[in-house]
Formats: sequence, C-alpha cells, structure tokens
Amino acid sequence: MRSIGLLEEAADAFGSDMFVELTAAQALTVLARLEVVQRRLSASGLGLIPTVTTQASPVELGGTSFQDVLSQRLHISKGAARRRIADAEQLAPRRALTGEMLAPQLPNVAAAFRRGEVGEEHVRVVRQFFDRLPVVVDAPTRERAEEQLADMAVRFRPEQLRTGADRMMALLNPDGEFSDVDRARRRGLTIGQQGFDGMSPISGLLDPETRAYLDAVFSKLAAPGMCNPNDQTPTVDGEPAPEAAERDTRTSAQRNHDAFRACLRSSVMSGELGSHHGLPVTVVVTTTLHELEQAAGVAITGGGT
Repeated sequence: MRSIGLLEEAADAFGSDMFVELTAAQALTVLARLEVVQRRLSASGLGLIPTVTTQASPVELGGTSFQDVLSQRLHISKGAARRRIADAEQLAPRRALTGEMLAPQLPNVAAAFRRGEVGEEHVRVVRQFFDRLPVVVDAPTRERAEEQLADMAVRFRPEQLRTGADRMMALLNPDGEFSDVDRARRRGLTIGQQGFDGMSPISGLLDPETRAYLDAVFSKLAAPGMCNPNDQTPTVDGEPAPEAAERDTRTSAQRNHDAFRACLRSSVMSGELGSHHGLPVTVVVTTTLHELEQAAGVAITGGGT
C-alpha cells in the first residue's frame, strides 16, 4: 500500500506546481505527458478489478452486484462501472483454474494501454470490432487482427483507428455473413436513465425474429387511427374509423411508441404473466393521498421510475 501513498503524494506535488509561466508549447507537452500517466494508471486500475470480482461476493463488499460495488466505492455511474468490468475481462491478466497466470484476451492492446500509448477510446474501437467479428473467423486470424489493430491504435487517433477497423472487417468478412450465434451474442435492449421530463431513452439491437414480431405488431397497432391517446376511446382492436385515421396527426415514431405501450399494457392486464417475488406481475405506484385525491402530481413505480 506504500506505492499508492507515494502516488498520492506525487499527485499533491504536481497539483501544487505553478504553470502560469509555461508557454503554449510547454503546456501542450505537459498535457501529453499527463495523458500518458493517466492511461498507465487506468490500466493498473483495471488490473485490480479481477481481484475484486474473484475474491469476494458483491454482498460481502456492500452491494448487490460488482457493478453496484464499483459504482458506490469509486463514485462513478453504473454504466462506467459496467464498462470497466468489461474492459478488465479483455485487458487484465487472467488466472486459469490451475492458478496459472494467462495473458489478457487482447494482449497487444493491453500492453499498449499499460505503456500509455493508447487510451480508452482506442480500447472501445477494438472491443467493438471483436464484438462484431463473426465466430467463423479462426483463432490465428483473430490474433493477427488484434496485433494489427494494436499497432494502428498506437499510431493513429481513435477516429482513424475506427476507419482501419472497418476496412479490416470488410476484408475478414467480405460477404457480411453472420450466424445465429453472432446475432445472439449482439442482441440487447437498453433503457437509459429517466430524464428530468420523465422520458427514457431506448437503444439496442433486435435479432431477426424479434424484429419480425415487432413489425407485425406495428403494422396493426401503429396504423393511423390506432391506439391514439388523443381519442376519447382509443381503438385497439378491429379497424379504425376513417375519420379517426384522418385526424391522426402523430408521426410514425409516435404511432410506434403508442402501439408498443398498448401491447405492453395488454400483456400486463392479461394476467398471464404469472407472479414475481410472490406477487402478480403488475405496475405498482406510490404517491401521496393528497396527490391521489387531486389526480395530479408524481407517483413512483416499484421499479424506481
């Protein structure tokens, strides 16, 4: 632990230096050296994460998950904690079941990161490349690709590295062929943090089967005049009346949203979702008696939104 103490002392000494007399060129040189130091420290931090995740449970460390533990202790967002854990899985040394130390999954990128020659943006590009690389690409080819990407990362900025990675992907998978295993690995749906206006961003990737189901639902429920919250009695079954479709001024995206909401509401109200933690699956909201009586105000859902 003495080394971290020396590091903290060095940070204090650096922070107390006066830079007012530096020229622009000198200040730029200091910034470049500082960037290298920060990258090297970040790489060292990633090396500590496997120790945290393998030697204790999240509950023992005061959280519900390792993402939660890092978020609380490091005072960072859960998204940042999740990214650091994922980076550690790729860039930190691994330990075999026999106790033997193994090289990182991305050894050349990890080495460049430890030297401070590449940053987190470069790491993002390389990780995204391998996330999209089809499973049919053999191990030797993957190793050569990782070596070349690490070399490009050292020499080029992240934007240029992304261009090079895209060209490499085109060479390794010229026909754009992906298997069900590739698609299953990349599938996902993420709901972002709720904004001050109550709205939540959504992003992700749908596999072909899920897309087909959604297209079928939207063709029915997102048609003009369907599921329109502006109607006194929104149409959710059958065909909408011609006048209902004519007065529907919603955009296509808004109709998709309202159709998705109607589909979810129907699923929840059907009673066919069973139970969760011993209670029927439903939307539970909490509010004050005053706001309930006034039919206005803010209610908090069981999910915390």
